[in-house]
Amino acid sequence: MSKSAGAVRLVGIISIIFGIVAFVGGVVTWATVTSQLAAENITVPADSPLVPGAKVQDPISAYAQAQIINHHAMTASGGKTYAELGTMITAAKNAGDTATADQLTATRTTLMNASFLRASLFTSVVAYGVALLVIGLGIMFALLGWAFLGLAPAKATDAPAAPADETATA
Repeated sequence: MSKSAGAVRLVGIISIIFGIVAFVGGVVTWATVTSQLAAENITVPADSPLVPGAKVQDPISAYAQAQIINHHAMTASGGKTYAELGTMITAAKNAGDTATADQLTATRTTLMNASFLRASLFTSVVAYGVALLVIGLGIMFALLGWAFLGLAPAKATDAPAAPADETATA
């Protein structure tokens, strides 16, 4: 076997091994994220436009939950963002209106918690995407490795002895 055939065979074997490891890693990641989300016992609210009533345990339901959390938070704040509420709190305090400042602070805390929850859910959605990417790459590497092995010439073996010419002995 030539050096180049050996290299092609080695690359093929390494690609197959990497592909299998990547595929298994992606599947384990997907399963782990799913089980962790399911363990939280979150259900998408009925007023969600996307998968209402679904248990949060996959990328679609995690995304839907993040979106409805944002909707509820923005409704609670009257459409004001976290930063805008900060400005309003400062203005209320400067005006001596502590009651308004306290109410705005409570609303701002709600928005902050909503933001943290959304970030966690979006992290799950990204983890699902990465897991799917790694599964796909694992399949591709395994297929490329298989193709490389097909390109490598077969190992040389002892050639069978040539059959004796029967007419020469007669």
